[in-house]
Amino acid sequence: MVSEEGGTPLITKQKKSKQIDQISEKLMNAKAVILTEYKGLTVSEISGLRLKIKETGGEFKVVKNTLARIAAKQTPVESAIDFFNGPTAIVFGYGDPIAIAKKLLDFTSENEKLKIKTGVIEGKVYTVEEIKALSTLPSRTALYSMLLGALQYPMKGFALTLRSTITQLYYALESLKNKKEQSGGN
Repeated sequence: MVSEEGGTPLITKQKKSKQIDQISEKLMNAKAVILTEYKGLTVSEISGLRLKIKETGGEFKVVKNTLARIAAKQTPVESAIDFFNGPTAIVFGYGDPIAIAKKLLDFTSENEKLKIKTGVIEGKVYTVEEIKALSTLPSRTALYSMLLGALQYPMKGFALTLRSTITQLYYALESLKNKKEQSGGN
């Protein structure tokens, strides 16, 4: 099928429907969805960004806004549907959302052509400033380690105190035993 204007192929309804389903599935499965404007980026810059995002368990995909708006309905990203305008690419984060945000912000600091529009992380819409603030947090793994350390400290203190008490009781009983043996066992 060819368009009347000049020979560019038209996308069939069946192909559009498949693309909508694919985008919708990605929107449902992603922990983080960050909408970006990629205007002015070269193909090699986009390829480099794709590789960086892939390293953190994500995906960078250029989308047609009309298809993305339809796909976003009935997903957590529906509340950000107004941001599907202009040249839009979606960063899908399937792993740690903070790691994806950090990687994307690192790229934007190196290349000002890429602009973040908004993000939906675990169902909540975030502004660019909020995404920047989230990216300063330690990774999820580091946060778990900190929590474990905080929980472990009181238990370790309790164990040391209990051990000290048992040791003191042992020495007190040993002393009492020695006194009884010296006094003749009475």
